[in-house]
Amino acid sequence: MNRSLRSNKRLPLALFCAVLTAPVGAAETFEQGLREADFIVDWRTRFEEVEQDGFTEPAEALTSRLRLGLQTAPVKATAFLLEGVVIDDLNDDYNSTTNGQTEYPVVADPADFGAINRAAIINKSLEKTTLTFGRQRIVLDDQRFVGNVGWRQHEQTFDGLRAQLAGARIKADVTYAAQVNRVFGPDSPQGKWDGDVVLANLSHTFGLGTLTVFDYYLDIDDVAAVSSNTLGAKLMGSKPLGGISGTYALAFARQVEAGKNVANLDEDYYLIEGGLTFSKIGVALGYELLGGDGVTSFSTPLATLHAFQGWADKFLATPVAGIEDTYVKLSYPFGKRGRFTNIAALAFFHDFSADAGSAHFGEEFDMQVVARTERLVLTLKYADYRADALFTDTDKLWLSVDYAF
Repeated sequence: MNRSLRSNKRLPLALFCAVLTAPVGAAETFEQGLREADFIVDWRTRFEEVEQDGFTEPAEALTSRLRLGLQTAPVKATAFLLEGVVIDDLNDDYNSTTNGQTEYPVVADPADFGAINRAAIINKSLEKTTLTFGRQRIVLDDQRFVGNVGWRQHEQTFDGLRAQLAGARIKADVTYAAQVNRVFGPDSPQGKWDGDVVLANLSHTFGLGTLTVFDYYLDIDDVAAVSSNTLGAKLMGSKPLGGISGTYALAFARQVEAGKNVANLDEDYYLIEGGLTFSKIGVALGYELLGGDGVTSFSTPLATLHAFQGWADKFLATPVAGIEDTYVKLSYPFGKRGRFTNIAALAFFHDFSADAGSAHFGEEFDMQVVARTERLVLTLKYADYRADALFTDTDKLWLSVDYAF
């Protein structure tokens, strides 16, 4: 791999300059691209409260995130994307991981003024193919292995080159990234990972559903413990069963060490989920296992982890004993109500146990109600983790307002 991409601090600046200088000799055409640009306005204000045993005071975080940017209209099949982000802590009674307020529980939303969220060149000159170079958002499948962690105010992005091929039934997605920009922000020692990241994803849609095979290679320079190679497959589908709709998901993956990781890593991942929808009510039962042997465990460090194994975020890192997550999911769409185009409710119950040994980690109940208009999203969300053999009792409450233009 060409490690010239490793000049990560210069990459966003170079792309910003490219936006300004690319039309040399063709300024008229580029000006037209600017005039027809799509502007990005993405604003979120959120209150997050965390009550956690072991802390005398709850965390109360009121944060605001504003993303501003633009994507030009294509000029000779090439578009330019630039997006900045400003995050403000309107109330900072919480441990942001960078503000030093460790007397409070963690809410990983550090304040930051003027970071570059995305900066990329997008080319579609090849049929059914999109090439993206620069700082970009990457979301693969359901984000179980690779996502943008969009729940946090800083999203996760990647500096690299991505190729996407979209056929009628077959899709291919391959990325080489030299830097991962993490949710802790550019001022944090944990804010970025340098290394070699190769993400390969191939999916085929047929009668049974969509079959995806993937190979994710991580060689992280300064965090050898997360360096791994993960090879796996997932099958997802749905079938009408009279007046009922059935859904299913099956997945398996194996993970071994890579790069500078000296651990003897050889762990498995399993997912089995089945669901039914009747009279709008959705019910699903699932079992997810991330293997562990007491020394090493299966990990998904590039995933949107908040979406899995409980919204209280107790299992962002897999315990060395691994984890078995048996869960029930309930969903109900209320549909259009008044000015809202859709209101939907979602609830989970999780039971967590160790893969190695017989320890019962704990249980969690999660609930969410989301109301949407054309541009506005209102969210009420709650998580309640009851500890048994791991961690401590934790309650989290969120109230958020999102606006996108």
